[in-house]
Amino acid sequence: MSRYDHFTSDVLIVGAGLAGERAAIEAATQGLNVMILSLVPPRRSHSSAAQGGMQASLGNSTMGKGDNTDVHFADTVKGSDWGCDQDVARLFAETAPIAVRQMSAWGVPWNRVVAGTRMYDGKEIHEAPEKEGLIAARNFGGTAKWRTCYTADGTGHTLLYTMDSVVIKLGISVHDRTEVLSLIHDGTRCNGVVARCLRTGKLRVYTAKSTVMATGGYGRLYGASTNAIINEGNGMFVALETGVVPLGNMEAVQFHPTGIVPSWILITEGARGDGGYLLDKDLRRFMPDYEPNKKELASRDVVSRRIMQHIRKGYGVESAYGPHVWLDIRHLGEKHINTNLREIANISRNFTGIDPVHDLIPVRPTQHYSMGGIRTNIDGMAYGLEGLFALGEAACWDMHGFNRLGGNSLAETVVAGMVVGDKIAKYTKEASTHVSSAQIEEHVRFQEDRIQALIHCRNGKENVYELRHQMESILSENVGIFRSKEPLQNAVDQLHELHQRSFHIGLRSGGQGADPELASALRITGMMKLAYCIAGGALARTESRGSHYREDYPKRDDEHWLKRTLAYWPTGADRPVLKYEPVKITELPPGDRGYGEASAGAASAKR
Repeated sequence: MSRYDHFTSDVLIVGAGLAGERAAIEAATQGLNVMILSLVPPRRSHSSAAQGGMQASLGNSTMGKGDNTDVHFADTVKGSDWGCDQDVARLFAETAPIAVRQMSAWGVPWNRVVAGTRMYDGKEIHEAPEKEGLIAARNFGGTAKWRTCYTADGTGHTLLYTMDSVVIKLGISVHDRTEVLSLIHDGTRCNGVVARCLRTGKLRVYTAKSTVMATGGYGRLYGASTNAIINEGNGMFVALETGVVPLGNMEAVQFHPTGIVPSWILITEGARGDGGYLLDKDLRRFMPDYEPNKKELASRDVVSRRIMQHIRKGYGVESAYGPHVWLDIRHLGEKHINTNLREIANISRNFTGIDPVHDLIPVRPTQHYSMGGIRTNIDGMAYGLEGLFALGEAACWDMHGFNRLGGNSLAETVVAGMVVGDKIAKYTKEASTHVSSAQIEEHVRFQEDRIQALIHCRNGKENVYELRHQMESILSENVGIFRSKEPLQNAVDQLHELHQRSFHIGLRSGGQGADPELASALRITGMMKLAYCIAGGALARTESRGSHYREDYPKRDDEHWLKRTLAYWPTGADRPVLKYEPVKITELPPGDRGYGEASAGAASAKR
């Protein structure tokens, strides 16, 4: 019997969420043989958990009147705190309306404009009869216009199920319950992956002309996260471990303002977009004190900081899980809550035992999204390895910079799938396979040796679960919403030690077959490397920009830090090497975001 199974294709896509499946569709419709690998069945991918919506400047609703791609572009750049690649942001804004309408044609049941009058935040909104039936939009943070298209609060679910139906119709091969362990490469070109079947534990080899990483984010490095348990950064650390592919802006970590306490499941921004309020322990709406213009709908980095600042002042609600604030949507009414916000209503009832029609929802900022990822060019090709692409949350494309706007990530998955998928197809048609049996054998043997070392405890007796818990605590306590030199240095020092200890894990189980402890042990060193890159990048960046807020350097420093971090992990090294590249400014020069600390300071100066 062969030691491993070998599969070949033109395009190999790792990850079956929205970004991966949309790229697969694009390549398959151009006549290429496409194969998708996934940790879980595609419809269980984390894209299905996206709730609030997908941004696109359709301008259909009254509150979206006058919206266009220029306004969307400007909102995206300001949201990024001028950390994004403006060429990418422009491409994204121009393509998003096409993507939304295409998804409608494929079957997504977008909410539609309903003519008539309704109330929003104490004001009347009149929807014109001639707009009735067009794709509707709701309000989201950091936007000048209402442009977030939605299907109640289950937008990711409807998008992914629709997308997966197209994948099935096209006959695209999907190998689920398959985990990638390493890239097959020669230091200059990627030729595929070594993977492990999570049903049997047997190794597999997949070779292709193009390899695409679409594996999502790394939220579970923080433990308390809105992310699914599969979001451990696998695609990112597999790329990093090549020694030649850098990760971009890993210090840019988004905390969502409203994770429900204590399960930390996401409560969509759509709840505030539809008119919900944040209340403190005195049941007082406090956000207008900090953000008089945007209130609860400043960008996520700003709202998260304002909540924690208010809690620090003693206005948090004490609980067994730490202080929190309240989200109040009761005034929206039973019909609206059970229709447009039905998913979060069910989450509140099932996981917390409260009914948001009558009760307040306990919320606190929770790790949510990774702006950082595998650094790519505008075509989605990774730096360092020809034939390797990345897209979605696994990539630093880079349209989000140091803070992404709500609704832009769901839109990015579909837009990048369209745009980058087309580039992948064009590249693949001109490419040829350059992999040798010796190269495959080298990478397979390396993974076999790792597995045998763990099974036979040749490297020591460290407990993988204890190491992981320590990593989660270090990041949560030292590399959170507020950062400063001493805690960041502590994090770097402790993660350095944990990384070294991760080479000395011994299994308590037998490690045979589909053993989950073995799977965790195979991941942990890569996860430690990601955590190290996050902490190291945050320590080095002595400014505040977007989600990266240094209390000892509270201002944005465009003179010294208008640049993107590139974190490399050279082969054999015990720590990351940080390099930098300039941020490309093509249209909108750095200025005031219109909300947040800079605007608050300007307002104070005027008073």
